[in-house]
Amino acid sequence: MSDSRLSEAVELSFGRHETFAPRFGWLHKAYMQVKHDSEIFHREDAPVLLGVGKNMVYSMRHWSKAFKLTKEHPHEDPSYRALIASPTWRARWLLDEEGADPYLEDTGSLWLLHWWLLSNDTEAKCWAPSWYMIFNLAPRSRVTSAEMTSFITRYVHENFEEKDWPAGESISRDVECMIKMYALDQEFNPLSPGSFEDLLMSPFRELGLLEGQGKGKERAWRFTNGSRSNLPAPVLAYACLDFAARSSANAGSISLARLAQDPGSPGRAFRMREPDLAKAIESLVSDHPDLQIVSALGQSSLAFSKAPLPLAWDILDAHYGRVREREGFPTPQEWTKKYPALDGNAPKRTRKKMPQQVEALDLIEEIA
Repeated sequence: MSDSRLSEAVELSFGRHETFAPRFGWLHKAYMQVKHDSEIFHREDAPVLLGVGKNMVYSMRHWSKAFKLTKEHPHEDPSYRALIASPTWRARWLLDEEGADPYLEDTGSLWLLHWWLLSNDTEAKCWAPSWYMIFNLAPRSRVTSAEMTSFITRYVHENFEEKDWPAGESISRDVECMIKMYALDQEFNPLSPGSFEDLLMSPFRELGLLEGQGKGKERAWRFTNGSRSNLPAPVLAYACLDFAARSSANAGSISLARLAQDPGSPGRAFRMREPDLAKAIESLVSDHPDLQIVSALGQSSLAFSKAPLPLAWDILDAHYGRVREREGFPTPQEWTKKYPALDGNAPKRTRKKMPQQVEALDLIEEIA
């Protein structure tokens, strides 16, 4: 089960969500605060400013980074030991008050965020390794939460050095959080604080990706497959081209089989088989001058006549009303000029030891 590509795709970050799945309003609220204050997640009054409990502040920090809406980096002041955050350009594009969908009212935005969560791209690896492994590497079959935990544990043990292995409880918490995040038919646990709120507050349940079967200890989970009627074709096409860009930055093609089956592919992330994926993007492709589905030697491919990543953003931006053409909207270069640490050239600092009473999430973390 060893796969050298896994270490290239994910950061070993487990249990940072504090057991909370992302909730309605969290990402927009975090973006709006980070935009004005890079130290927001470390402020004593962060719970008041963000309107959540202290542990939820840590969770919001994690999810903002995991969805690639923030990038963390050292403070300009070397005496400031914790990593601070800058909002990414894609966060500006999606979540700003003048952005594409700040309150995530379009289900397509949730699919887009789900794609960003699982992706490893030029900006960052996947910061949710348990999610990556379950969606991209696990068999498409019914599993219990214990089996998901066991699967992730085995993959980690076979692909990473022992010194980097997380505690078993961290992986178990990831699985529990994943179920809270996606499952429509969860069982309410009256002994678990926040259990009822979790049933109501995760917008990603709308994707219909996970359903339960059975009850109690025998309860199992099945990741659904299908045509995904609430997944807009432009969002799917964006994901396909974004995935293709990792193979080539230039015009070309990619087989629908790869788009449906490869680890890290849209088919894996969205749980769509090749026929469903082809049918879902057919109408968009037929009307778009730079896209075409071609067949040769019994294999169908998505062909693109422009560089895939810029084309992906053109298609996505058009779906949301051409956000980038709105007055005052910054280019990626202008945004990086405003937040210089986003360019990846910020100096790295060595992890320093601190007293045990300091909150663990306030310690310096190594930057990838």
